[in-house]
Amino acid sequence: MDNTVFIIDDDASVRDALGLLLGLRGYRTSVFADAASFLGTLRPDWHGCLIIDIRMAGMDGLTLQRELQARGCAIPVVIITGHGDVSSAREAFRAAAVDFLEKPLDEDRLVQAIDEAYARQTADLTSQRRREGFLRRIEELTPREREVMHLVIAGHHNREIAEELGISVRTVEVHKARMMAKLEAESIPQLVRVSLGVGGDT
Repeated sequence: MDNTVFIIDDDASVRDALGLLLGLRGYRTSVFADAASFLGTLRPDWHGCLIIDIRMAGMDGLTLQRELQARGCAIPVVIITGHGDVSSAREAFRAAAVDFLEKPLDEDRLVQAIDEAYARQTADLTSQRRREGFLRRIEELTPREREVMHLVIAGHHNREIAEELGISVRTVEVHKARMMAKLEAESIPQLVRVSLGVGGDT
């Protein structure tokens, strides 16, 4: 599914108003009256942003946020509430909320939060794909190249690696060059970043 703003609020007037507002702004939206209906429909290929009201019948917004984290759902969350307080805001941000907005909602701030959520989702997906590609390429390494890779990532120099593995420095250089080529890493810092799941080019 393309990026979508999922609105979860038990107040029909709020759902309708947000759906209309965001639709006019060019966002694709999908609305749910409660947490249970959203969780019952949630698919792993959904992307975008969640707008969740704190106070809802049944499961409240913060509980839903924690449940989504427990399920490994990576869709960024924006919490909205008509009864904001510091402890709720702290709990929301501790669970990685993009923003915590009080009603009546400031339209520009809401749009800014959604755009930030989209950017965060894109960055996370890019990092995930890069990490998955890195893991696939690791499978192409020989056992010796893997040993060299782990020692390089651990910060060892060629001479130290040679002594550790009982091979010549020249042989280390050959294994290292082949390992870097197979992993499509152009530098040691890039290799370390990708191995940590951060990704990025140098």
